[in-house]
Formats: sequence, C-alpha cells, structure tokens
Amino acid sequence: MKKFFVKWATVGLTLVMLTACGGGQEPTQTNQQGNSNQGEEPAENETEAKDEKTYALVFKNTGNPYGEKMMDGFEEAIKEVGGEVILRAPDQPTAEGQIQIIEQLITQQVDAIAITGNDQDALQPVLKKAMDKGIKVLSVDSSVNANSRIVHVNQADPERIGRSQIQAVAEMIDGKGQIAVLSATSQASNQNLWIEWMKKELEEPGYENIELVKVAYGDDLRDKSTSETEALLLQYPDLKAIVSPTTVGIAAAGKVLTDKGLQGKIALTGLGLPSEMASYIENGVSPAMFLWNPIDVGYGAGMTAYALVEGEITGAVGESFEAGRLGQKEVVEDGDGTQIMLGDPFRFDASNIDEWKEVY
Repeated sequence: MKKFFVKWATVGLTLVMLTACGGGQEPTQTNQQGNSNQGEEPAENETEAKDEKTYALVFKNTGNPYGEKMMDGFEEAIKEVGGEVILRAPDQPTAEGQIQIIEQLITQQVDAIAITGNDQDALQPVLKKAMDKGIKVLSVDSSVNANSRIVHVNQADPERIGRSQIQAVAEMIDGKGQIAVLSATSQASNQNLWIEWMKKELEEPGYENIELVKVAYGDDLRDKSTSETEALLLQYPDLKAIVSPTTVGIAAAGKVLTDKGLQGKIALTGLGLPSEMASYIENGVSPAMFLWNPIDVGYGAGMTAYALVEGEITGAVGESFEAGRLGQKEVVEDGDGTQIMLGDPFRFDASNIDEWKEVY
C-alpha cells in the first residue's frame, strides 16, 4: 500500500499547488480555471477544437478539500489521454444543484459526465436524459443508482471501509462505551453503505459492550458538522468516541474536541485528509483515521470516462482496461449494476502522518 502511495506522491505534491474548480460560479461554459468562452470570437482552430472530447466531473459542493483533490486527479487523467476538462460543483451539497449543472452539461454536448451523487435516486431523470443524448455517465465516490449510470468507480471496498473504522474505534475505547457516527448527508449512498457495514461489524462477537447511540448528519458542511458534534457531546455526556466517515465531518469534530480539551477522553476516527487531520493525530484527539488517495479516485474516474468514450469498455462485468498509472482495472458486479474497485482504505496514525500530511 505504501508503494501504491509513493507512486503518486510527487504528482500529488504538484497537483495540490493547482487552483481547483470554479464549480460555484454562475452557469457558463467553464474550464477548470473558471474561464468562460461565452461571447468570445471564434478561434481559428474552432473546427479542430470541436473534435476534442469533453469530460466533465460534477462533485458534491464547492469548498470541499477532498473534492478539490479529486478534481486535480480527474484533470490529470484527461490531460494525459487528451481532452477538454470541465470541473463543476454546486454551492450546497444538494441534488437540485447538481441537476442544474448536468442540464447545462447536456446543452454543452459533453462526451462524458462523472458524478459524485448527492442523492442516489433523485438524479436519475437528468442522468438518463444525458445517456439518451449519447453522453457516457459514470458515478464516482458516492454512487447513483444503477439505472442512472453505466458504471461506478468505487474508491475502496465498502465492507472494508465500514468494518475497519469500527475495529479501530473498538481498540481506542478498549471495547466498551457509547459511540456515535457523524456522517455527511442522509442521502449519501457511500456513507450509508459504510454505516451499514459498521453496524454489521458491531453485531460480531466482541462488541457487546459498545453501543451505537446515534447517527448524526453534518451534510458535509463545516459549520453544521461542528454544531452536530457539539450536540452529540451535550446529548451523550458518557460518549466515548465519534466515528466520522467524511473528511469535512472528521476535521470539524477534531477541532471541537481539541477546543474543549477532550484529548484522551473522547476518541475520534473516520475518514480524513492527512493534511487536515495531522494536528489532531499529533495531539491525541484522533489516534488513527483512514482514507484513500482522492487524487487517485479522480484519476481513476477520468481514465474510466476515457475508456467509455473510446469504446474500450461498455460497463459490462468482466471487461478490463488500462487505467494509466493505476494499472489494469476490471469491471465487477455492484448490486444491480457494475463498478470498478480502486483499493483498500489506508490507516494514518502517529507513525506515518508526518510523511503524508505534506502530500494531500
């Protein structure tokens, strides 16, 4: 796993320096830098430019560091294979905001749309409309239902993600006490699936003395996640740990616990960016947390989009393709649909956080 991370460390350091998506701008035809070609004089190579394939990534909302790293990776992949990149996100993590953006992308006649869904089902009509227009639609990170996309790019095995977090928190609290989950939105398919696996892990022998008291939702907004953390502390004075499987939520919870001087009293784990969580690992608030490389998640989505547009895959089980520096990837089953699995979650703790906090 470490070798896997080292392969992109140099690229990741360079990409972090780039300015990420202007997704919260007013609706125009934009590129990653937020430049608009609306109203410009036609370029001499306009015909040639139209022949270039256009690949769009729509993330959950603007101002999300995880999403910005995903966008970096997506752009890296498309620039590598050749194509135009459009990176968009609504101001708030709502399905309505994403629907508006997708309608714009349909009008722009893009060749592929990769979507990190804010709602598993609400996006179906507009995504089916896109596919009916010949646009290759895939979901990444947070899936949409199988009727809304061709294939899903999964950042890691959902079962391992869920079980690993419970195994970690059980170790932190010596196998006993109350725990709570601070999730993103209640409609986020990836979060909900991970939480299902957390609950299944808690049903296993050895967890009899651990009680999951509540699943709270911070909607992947920093202020709301902070408020939800504070509410958990007030509502459950005997709380021993918080599990937050969202980079926004875990960072907000880390700040609350630090500000209240609760290091060593309430443990924190979940999924976080090393750069944001380093101080909370170092001060003992979060003994360990997990994540994958969001740059690679976006890169994998870009390579998958390219494979779909070029006809290298159709999204059927058993197909495979070369995903650039990620190597060969295979299409496998995913409930009613299909998916591409990228890897296992990686554990960050005091032994390695100094190495990775400078990477992403």
